[in-house]
Amino acid sequence: MQEVLLWLVITVVLVIIEIASFNLVTIWFAGGAFVAMIAAMFHLPIWTQLILFAFVTSVLLVSTRPFVVKMMAKKTPTNSDRVIGMTGIVTEEINNIRETGAVKADGKVWSARSADNSIIPAGVTVDIHEIRGVKVIVSRTQEQTEQEV
Repeated sequence: MQEVLLWLVITVVLVIIEIASFNLVTIWFAGGAFVAMIAAMFHLPIWTQLILFAFVTSVLLVSTRPFVVKMMAKKTPTNSDRVIGMTGIVTEEINNIRETGAVKADGKVWSARSADNSIIPAGVTVDIHEIRGVKVIVSRTQEQTEQEV
């Protein structure tokens, strides 16, 4: 009976940790502990319980972890992501060395940096390629580059 109680406590503690963390770290171990608890209810030897714990934990981990990692890795787009691919107007000269620059896009002003480290003067139209932190990474639009040539 003590072994059943031990496995029950282990299962409950692991489930509580999982609920508190939401990281899917201990759920596999909780499943293994639950099966070991059932084995203890049938008075199987402790070594059998430990083997079942290890086996069930391993099977659960190997069979579900890749799926869980794939599901957790899906990036949820934010409202800021929609500016990627848009064009904007430079409102403050972009100079990566001086760490200055701003672009107006989608009705908002963003801190900006040049993708190729070039200086881009105010008033130039730029393409937004990505967001790093709170800054948009931009380059001159194709039309703007052709006009300068």
